[in-house]
Amino acid sequence: MTIDNNNSPIIDLSDHRDAKSVPSQPLRYSRRRIRSGLLLTFLGLFVFLLGTRPSVFLLDRSPVIGFVQIAAFLLGLGIICIGAYINMLGLWKDTPMSIAAEIGMRMVATGLVISVVAGMADVFGLGSHPLPKLFFGPLQALGVQIGELVIGLGILLMIPFHRIFPMQPKRKIKSKISEIDS
Repeated sequence: MTIDNNNSPIIDLSDHRDAKSVPSQPLRYSRRRIRSGLLLTFLGLFVFLLGTRPSVFLLDRSPVIGFVQIAAFLLGLGIICIGAYINMLGLWKDTPMSIAAEIGMRMVATGLVISVVAGMADVFGLGSHPLPKLFFGPLQALGVQIGELVIGLGILLMIPFHRIFPMQPKRKIKSKISEIDS
């Protein structure tokens, strides 16, 4: 930075990139991000399975699904969502995310909120059973499944399809009429 005769700073912008070439978001790339996202996703799957089927791990102590199981599988679902988000950011590499991917990111968060509200409906006072006698009923299960569907659609929208199906530049095809005329 230099100073002119009036002691005002002069900022040299000649070494900065053109405004048109600057992406709207910072560039992203990291193999470590993909690895940590996968590790986090599998950890979330373990917690999710621990909540939904504790009998697989010889931890089933009750014939009904209680608060701890509901909280465990919702926590696992949240960890899976965070891991999937980190994975998808790693797959986008050095390109800014598309609008569809941004919408997908928000759909993942919305699906998680739908699942948590549906799963914890009795705890929040929205369900049909008061707090001491929680019951994970069919409507709550349907709400969690709808939330999981929204999460899945959001993750699908976050896939960087431009890397899978690269756009080929269109070739100009000379028409037969122009060849005949010349």
